[in-house]
Amino acid sequence: MASIGIDLGTTNSCAYTVEGGRPEVIVNAEGGRTTPSVVAFTKDGERLVGTVAVRQAAMNPDRTIASVKRHMGTRWSKAVDGKAYSPQELSAMILRKLKTDAEAYLGQPVEDAVITVPAYFDDSQRQATKDAGRIAGLNVLRIINEPTAAALAYGLDNGVPQKVMVYDLGGGTFDVSIIEIGDDVIEVLATSGDNHLGGDDFDERLADKLTRDFQAAHGIDLTADRAAHQRVKEAAEQAKKDLSALESTTVNLPFLAQGPAGPIHFETVVTRMEFDSLTRDLVERTTTPVVTALNDAGIAASELGCVLLVGGSTRIPAVQDHVQRLTGKTPSASINPDECVAAGAAVQASTLAGACTGLVRADSLLLLDVTPLSLSIETVGGVATRLVERNTTLPVHYSQVFTTASPFQTSVEVKVLQGERPMAADNKAIGTFRLKGIKRAAAGVPQIEVTFDIDANGILTVSAKDLDTGKEQSIVIDDSDRMSDAEIEQAIADAAAYAAQDEQRRASLSVHDDAQRLLAQVDAALAAHGKELEKAEKKAVQTDASELRRLLNKRPAGFTKKQREAAAAAQGDDTEAVQAAAERLRATAADLLAKGEDTAE
Repeated sequence: MASIGIDLGTTNSCAYTVEGGRPEVIVNAEGGRTTPSVVAFTKDGERLVGTVAVRQAAMNPDRTIASVKRHMGTRWSKAVDGKAYSPQELSAMILRKLKTDAEAYLGQPVEDAVITVPAYFDDSQRQATKDAGRIAGLNVLRIINEPTAAALAYGLDNGVPQKVMVYDLGGGTFDVSIIEIGDDVIEVLATSGDNHLGGDDFDERLADKLTRDFQAAHGIDLTADRAAHQRVKEAAEQAKKDLSALESTTVNLPFLAQGPAGPIHFETVVTRMEFDSLTRDLVERTTTPVVTALNDAGIAASELGCVLLVGGSTRIPAVQDHVQRLTGKTPSASINPDECVAAGAAVQASTLAGACTGLVRADSLLLLDVTPLSLSIETVGGVATRLVERNTTLPVHYSQVFTTASPFQTSVEVKVLQGERPMAADNKAIGTFRLKGIKRAAAGVPQIEVTFDIDANGILTVSAKDLDTGKEQSIVIDDSDRMSDAEIEQAIADAAAYAAQDEQRRASLSVHDDAQRLLAQVDAALAAHGKELEKAEKKAVQTDASELRRLLNKRPAGFTKKQREAAAAAQGDDTEAVQAAAERLRATAADLLAKGEDTAE
């Protein structure tokens, strides 16, 4: 039974297999090397996928669905004839066609597949992709990152150990990865990206310009006419492709609209200079992820052995020029940007299925991907205590021992977070569970081991175990609990924008926690040894303790979202006052605290 590799793209999808020791493209039923990621439903209830769906899109726009990949891992759905279709279901229709075409092309059943996703897809998006494969009747051997697959395809013919940048600008997503290619090892050093940037955005910019030009010339708004607007979008996409090779192109759309005097034809010339001006900011948006990936990998652009361009949108000359300016290297033209991802996935599928590819030994190829965002749990004071750092190599198994914050706790709530901020309230809560049956003991005595396990597909399992009683509870973070792509982008953007504020808040919280502990120690010492103090000394301790308690009670030690702005504005003077009051109390109660320590010994 054959295994295949699938690049499930926003605009186009592609399938490969390994034959005679080499990756080979699977030509679809229409004779194409790639299949448009488009699904349509006719009024008669027939389902169309791929090229045939694209051909009727202008006449049937309400029943034609494209760019589903941008909605993976979300609750978005598309209703057609009263039935709502999820992104997984629509993606499964595309995968089913790829599977059927592969079986016809190879002449044998196909079940096993490796499916690729953008490196910056979060866990819910990966799980949704895996579910789509299962719905399509595929046994998904592995979900791997697109840049990793592209680097694998490149490394097959370029076996020299080196560090490679994969700049992947597809139809709907952009990501950049720094990858090290070694002997039978493809290791991702760092990844970054933008899940809402791709060829669709370039098409939209040009389509909007054409629509405005038509309205200026004829006074008709084409956005009100779905069929006409779809034709403009298709013309914009074709013009974009033409301008990758030509300095100018003509957009010709006969009978585009109906005016008072009859049909209106639209013809205009678009130059590459105009197109570059319209999309310059989109190209510039790729700069920050490139710089971030290089910094996270700890290398300079000059250390790169090669820059690989992946995705059809990298054919845009302005994109190629931008990459060369950023890296100082001429991008490699040795791989097909439309097909290399599927080719690499096919090699991995063949390896995982136990077949000998003739390129690598069965089971010898090791792909080491990374997690796109840091993972943490909420601890005392609303702090996000990080267990797994962003860009940690997968798979991950990490444990850390925590304890209780209150005396005689018999249960603890474990809140799992994803994001880069130090405070729990500023990160995304992706799952919560409660560990019960903890042995009753004083605060700080129980030993609770929290473990994060992330498999090679990026699926996360979190468990908590009381090391004394052996009680254990775990949770698998599933679709509904995960972050959306927009939330991931916002999490990293917030971390950069508010880094200074976060550090100040963390310092403030540390001061307040130290003061709370000091108060608790003084109260305990007063209860045990207060009678041994002189009246004036005892009064001084109580006065300073009351002042510190008053300051601490003015506001909570933690920060809720509603309190954030007020706390951030007030915390400077307030923190200094708390710190000063704590120092006074520590000095006044020095002898008393010493008595308490002597008693404890």
